[in-house]
Amino acid sequence: MILRTQEEILHRIDQHATAREDMFGFRRELLINALDIDHARPFLQPDTTTPQWNRHRWDSHADPEEYGRNYLWFAVHKILDHRSGSAGRAVDKLTELAWLLGRDDVVTAMNSAAYPMYGAPKITAFADGLGWPLHSLAQDPDWRDAFIRMAAGLPCSPDGCVRGCEA
Repeated sequence: MILRTQEEILHRIDQHATAREDMFGFRRELLINALDIDHARPFLQPDTTTPQWNRHRWDSHADPEEYGRNYLWFAVHKILDHRSGSAGRAVDKLTELAWLLGRDDVVTAMNSAAYPMYGAPKITAFADGLGWPLHSLAQDPDWRDAFIRMAAGLPCSPDGCVRGCEA
């Protein structure tokens, strides 16, 4: 259940646009999808003259908790795959999801956590703050151990990473 009002969401979208901290629009995309269609309509551009990369497609998140759990799974796997861009997008979107759910404490914890290892500490702060099991998302024990190490800011393997873990 989204705890923010439509007006609060619109204000947050405007804050991100003004601060220019959401260069690729990932945070705004999640927020626009949390709006009802009437409030989202100004952000949706049905004309074909706007480049595809600059159009928003409204995809209401009727159940943000289900969306968040699925997206958390996506984030863990992007981190384990050493996908920097996708992992960064996941951090942005999960931060906004925590805000939408009224969990400013989780947003603060995520913002306070370090970013090394593709944001694994930030994703852990999100999951821990919401009380969602995280390490079970990586079913393979080797992958689970790798994620735990990465969340602690360490390379995925105790023998060193051949894929180039970000420190």
